[in-house]
Amino acid sequence: QVQLVESGGGLVQAGGSLRLSCVASGRTFSSSGMGWFRQAPGKEREFVASINWTGQTTDYADSVKGRFTISRDNAKNTLYLQMNNLKPDDTAVYYCAGRRYGGSRRTETDFASWGQGTQVTVSS
Repeated sequence: QVQLVESGGGLVQAGGSLRLSCVASGRTFSSSGMGWFRQAPGKEREFVASINWTGQTTDYADSVKGRFTISRDNAKNTLYLQMNNLKPDDTAVYYCAGRRYGGSRRTETDFASWGQGTQVTVSS
């Protein structure tokens, strides 16, 4: 299994930006579909964004479309999530997830590897 380590979370005011990073160990990252999920206090974990192995196909939850951008650098085994115009509703623990296959997916069960999460807090 691939090990995933997220970073880049923090406290930001509404309207601000953050960039999350997820570094993957192992040689399968470049052939794996990847995704970001989040879990707010008292809520279930939800899909945020996903990207296929080449980076050419991306998918976003409606709540973040136009504000968040998912990208990857296969040479650095790193996945990114650029978050702009953040809102208090974006407050959550953000998780990086990896698939065994190369396609882009939205469902948690399609992902085999998970990071420990990074906290994002947006103040109003």
